[in-house]
Amino acid sequence: MSSTATPETRRTALDALHRSLGATMTDFAGWDMPLRYGSERDEHLAVRTKAGLFDLSHMGEITVTGPQAAQLLNYALVGNIASVGLGRARYTMICRADGGILDDLIVYRLAETEYMVVANASNAQVVLDALTERAAGFDAVVRDDRDAYALLAVQGPESPGILKSLTDADLDGLKYYAGLPGTVAGVPALIARTGYTGEDGFELFVSPGDAEKLWLALTEAGAQVGLIPCGLSCRDTLRLEAGMPLYGHELSTSLTPFDAGLGRVVKFEKDGDFVGRGALEAAAERAASQPPRVLVGLVAEGRRVPRAGYPVVADGQVIGEVTSGAPSPTLGKPIAMAYVDAAHSAPGTTGVGVDIRGSHEPYEVVALPFYKREK
Repeated sequence: MSSTATPETRRTALDALHRSLGATMTDFAGWDMPLRYGSERDEHLAVRTKAGLFDLSHMGEITVTGPQAAQLLNYALVGNIASVGLGRARYTMICRADGGILDDLIVYRLAETEYMVVANASNAQVVLDALTERAAGFDAVVRDDRDAYALLAVQGPESPGILKSLTDADLDGLKYYAGLPGTVAGVPALIARTGYTGEDGFELFVSPGDAEKLWLALTEAGAQVGLIPCGLSCRDTLRLEAGMPLYGHELSTSLTPFDAGLGRVVKFEKDGDFVGRGALEAAAERAASQPPRVLVGLVAEGRRVPRAGYPVVADGQVIGEVTSGAPSPTLGKPIAMAYVDAAHSAPGTTGVGVDIRGSHEPYEVVALPFYKREK
């Protein structure tokens, strides 16, 4: 077990458990988190074929309540949160006035006038500050609930069976991007059918004091079907194969949702103004008339692995930049996501390479995602 923690680094309620399992720990967004427990490849393939158990307690939970909670969120975020049904969740974004992406989020509607906004760990304070500032004039309260929750995720094709053995909640009736309160292994939880791996799975929001009990119960229930603990490293390769963006790589304040190919999350038709509307309308027009660089998939013809920031080239010219790259355990080849000029963005485009330390390695342009599970 190794760690790069500093005295200021935050630790989750499962920290001692991770260390007892021999996890390699790393600093991630100010949290000491498990990077891997053993083989990253084995952890990745367990999620693809069986099940993996993750500690995601570094994510930032922010509760918004009050008679005008929906109106506040409609104003503060780019999505139509007022149309989210009870017990449902929505992927959305919070943008600056200039349209730049502050973070991508999942918003759960927990009750008639209660919502939970889940932010990325690295942006949780930024999102909290922005929501608090934007709440002025609304009859709504923004509450920092980061210390109120631990978050565990069980992901993979065996995850429904594992969870069913520990709860009487109606998992069969729980749709993708929905959540319901229930009890798992005797622990009160918000059970959400969401994830960041490309597989079916669940995220369980619980009190930090209940996290270890739940982790051990899930471990025992999943032992017979191959569930293993999984770290952030395989979470990254899983989300990359599934074509899911990562803030700081595919998303940033220098990009609008339209630049990122995610303009569908911006709902201009909703009632009222929202932060960034004017800038985003202009970005939508630009994207329609003259597409900016397009986010594409790249699959290596060789074995060299591309990394974020590497130039994408064609005919000796730089045509884009890699945002994420890694060996793909599922495909057996290195893969990358990259923003490239529209002229080179069509799947099957030839003559595209990645400049890896001065050598132009050939890559095939493919449509995202690289991997899609069978329903």
